[in-house]
Formats: sequence, C-alpha cells, structure tokens
Amino acid sequence: MRVLAATFAYNEGDKIRRTLARHPSPRPYDLLVFDDGSTDRALEGLDSSVIVLRNETNRGIGSAMKGVFQYALNKNYEVLVIQAGNDKDDPLEIPKLLEPIVTGHADFVQGSRYLHGGGFGNMPAYRMFATRVVHPLVFSLAARKHVTESTNGFRAFKVELLRDPRIDWRQPWLDRYELEPYLLLKTIRLGYRHCEVPVIKIYPKHELGYTKMRPFVDWWSILRPVVYLGLGLRK
Repeated sequence: MRVLAATFAYNEGDKIRRTLARHPSPRPYDLLVFDDGSTDRALEGLDSSVIVLRNETNRGIGSAMKGVFQYALNKNYEVLVIQAGNDKDDPLEIPKLLEPIVTGHADFVQGSRYLHGGGFGNMPAYRMFATRVVHPLVFSLAARKHVTESTNGFRAFKVELLRDPRIDWRQPWLDRYELEPYLLLKTIRLGYRHCEVPVIKIYPKHELGYTKMRPFVDWWSILRPVVYLGLGLRK
C-alpha cells in the first residue's frame, strides 16, 4: 500500500524538527509536513525527502488537514497516517497503526493512550479527566460504540474514506479542532471497520509550549462535532 504520514506545524520551533528527525530513514512511507502559516522559520532547510505544504496564514489545524486530505487524494495514496507536530507522538509506533489496515482488519485505526500497553506523560489532571472520561463518554454515546480514545490525533485510515460523500470533511465549520472527532465519528457511524491500538503520548514540557488549545473556546471546538452529529444538527 502507498502510505503517506503527515504531521503539522504552527510555530512549533525545535519540536517539529525533532518530530521529523524521529522518523526512520529509509522508511516505507512518504513523509509530509503541513506548515499552517508559521513565522518561526523552523521548517527551512529540511531534507528534500520531506514533502512540505503551506498555508500562507494560520487557518487552523482542520484547514491544514483538509489540505493534506486533498493532497493524498490527488496523489492516489491508499493510507494516511496523522501525527502531531509537537513531538508528543512516536513515529516508531506507526507500524502498529498500519498493521490492522494492511492485514485487512480495519479501515480506521485510532491510537489510544488509555488501552493496556499505551501510556501518557506530562498531562495535567484536568486534561486527563477530559480526554479519558468526558469526551470518550459523550463520543461513545453519539457513536453507539464504546471507545477509550476520541481526542488523540495519532491515527491511520484508508484514503478511500475521504471519497465517501457522506463524510463531508470539506465543510467550513471543520477548520479548527472539529475535523478530527468529526472524521472518527462519521467513520464509526457509517459502519466502517474501526479499531484502537495502544500508543504512547508524551506531551512536551510546559516551557516548550505544551499546547495551543485555548480553554473553553477550543474545548468546545473539539466537542461540538459530537454534539452536533449526535443531535442531528449537522451532517
């Protein structure tokens, strides 16, 4: 299978360079970084083996992912891997995400830090409660399937899902944190084969820039696709 692994950067500094450097070379997939309007010049002088796409201004992670989705479709990739650009996901775990797809057992593989064999670090208690209890509970009710992880962006899926007109990922309201839970929820509700695999997620130290999520505003951003689809307010 032709596999594209994509990561994302918005002024991530050394974190994005470490993320890219941790990928093996040679590797059985193409590696892409999408720069969402960074001004820190951290992506200058990258190895030519890394594909670089850019938004001229910051438009949000959902908008950046839409650019990667369209690129994967245009270039006829079969599987897309999504990874964070702030060095919290381990690229050496990508084969774990790919195995259920390659062996024909899954269409969408979600990495879970909360499965046995997974793990996490540098997470404050409120964030662990939100990502381990609150969001998965609401998500599971909307999906009508129990999941242990619904906010982790480390995942792999078949590109053919993006051709399904029932998964309307191009909608303008999905430009920030909404797109990731939207895609996962639609995949499950439409009956595609979904599974979870354990992964390790270690957040960077706070002084290095822990997260760009804004309290309340972005928390609602990541929750509202579950609410909207659960209540039938959006498609």
